[in-house]
Amino acid sequence: MSAFLEAIKNRRSYYGISKEAVVSDEKIQEIVNEAVLHTPSSFNSQSSRVVVLLQEQHDKLWDMTASELEKIVPAENFSSTKEKINSFKAGYGTILFFEDQEVIEGLQKQFALYAENFPVWANQTNAMHQLVIWTALEEVGFGASLQHYNPLIDEAVQGEWSIPSSWKLVAQMPFGKPIAEPGEKEFKPLEDRVKIYK
Repeated sequence: MSAFLEAIKNRRSYYGISKEAVVSDEKIQEIVNEAVLHTPSSFNSQSSRVVVLLQEQHDKLWDMTASELEKIVPAENFSSTKEKINSFKAGYGTILFFEDQEVIEGLQKQFALYAENFPVWANQTNAMHQLVIWTALEEVGFGASLQHYNPLIDEAVQGEWSIPSSWKLVAQMPFGKPIAEPGEKEFKPLEDRVKIYK
């Protein structure tokens, strides 16, 4: 098996993570930069945007998320919610994934025939960025998972980190050094999922 496919195979959702760094912050930035430069996008739109929050900034995100959730989760259920949020906060950093709506709307105007497809293609582009960064973090020794607390935290995130109003939050990826193995993964039969014709 190629190193690429081996890396894809090894990428899993890790929920037990710690604040211990496994590579330098510069290496994390290099991973994100290379992923953003080289992950494909429809019409070469390059509409995906990424924000990297490390250490205290990462903690701030999950404190903010807990605060927003406390407003809507019944008090009797909040302790389990807080525990889950704390498991993300226990990590070293979080990658925030956005799509720039100005770019998407510009393409919709420029190529009106495909207007309804551009938001779908943008989501596909963002998902590719997520997979590339997730796999690259795994490859250097971090464990990560993908979370979706948007749009609940959108306004707070925008205000705290001066995010342009055209950037729409898509997902959050907390990561850190793995301290617990992921659960067993079940696979549905490939013959139900793949068809090959010669």
